[in-house]
Amino acid sequence: MPEITKGPASYFPAIEAKYGHPVAHWQRLLREHRAHHPDARHTEQVAWLKSEHGMGHGHANALVAATRAEDERA
Repeated sequence: MPEITKGPASYFPAIEAKYGHPVAHWQRLLREHRAHHPDARHTEQVAWLKSEHGMGHGHANALVAATRAEDERA
């Protein structure tokens, strides 16, 4: 039985299909944005993806959550 992806990563296939870039691309952009705006909160990064890249709220929120969680583990 295949493993079911849960949490923010469950959005990744749809994000890649809809916006034409791999998740790694979006994570790189988020990390670059955070490097220029180190005090940017989660909601501010979500708003940035929505306004600058036309991303829907759920997709933007999933990317920000997954990227921040990954960075905290590093």
